[in-house]
Amino acid sequence: MSESVDELTVEYHEGDVMTVKELDKVILSKGAWATVMFRYQDLDRKTGEFGPDKYTIRRYQKRNGEYSQRSKFNISSRDQANQIVTALNQWLED
Repeated sequence: MSESVDELTVEYHEGDVMTVKELDKVILSKGAWATVMFRYQDLDRKTGEFGPDKYTIRRYQKRNGEYSQRSKFNISSRDQANQIVTALNQWLED
């Protein structure tokens, strides 16, 4: 658990092996409910290499001084990410 929204991460280790590598994050909102968008890569256990970039948006709730994840939306591909960006840009132009 994290006490600060800045400490939130998707990085994950199994023992000494990092299986999820966080590449970047953007804090979209802070407060009792925080929203964070992450760019990350998963480890391919067969090759030992990290795979293509992935993206996720996660919502956290702060209770008793610590954040815990309440929901997430995983963007399944680079193509889907581009579709989301295109839709948002069109809506923002209206």
